[in-house]
Amino acid sequence: MKAIKIGIMSQREIRERTLAIARGDYKPRSDDPKIWFTSIRSLAEVLSDENQALLQVITDKKPSSIRELSDLTGRQSSNLSRTLKTLSAYGFVKLEKIKKTICPVANATKFNVIFGIHWNKHEVGVCK
Repeated sequence: MKAIKIGIMSQREIRERTLAIARGDYKPRSDDPKIWFTSIRSLAEVLSDENQALLQVITDKKPSSIRELSDLTGRQSSNLSRTLKTLSAYGFVKLEKIKKTICPVANATKFNVIFGIHWNKHEVGVCK
């Protein structure tokens, strides 16, 4: 399984970068992170030790439903549903609907975190 790249920049810097991309002033590199957080704290809340362990269980045991994952982890289904929706929103988990059952699939259990600005604001005229 390939590691997911995660970037950490301030909300202002993420906004500047996004606008530069939308204007066509900046073309993201293929190795740029696809997932962004505004702080280490917000990343740590989503990828807590408990949630990393959950991703590992999903990868190792390949549960066929949230109920099965609940049985494997001892966590309540309602709690798991909220957590999985959050992990899915960031792209860490895919929630596949098979008939009437939601099947969680982990997209990664390894992460590369890139801190700070790594896009060139000078090329897009953002710096004054």
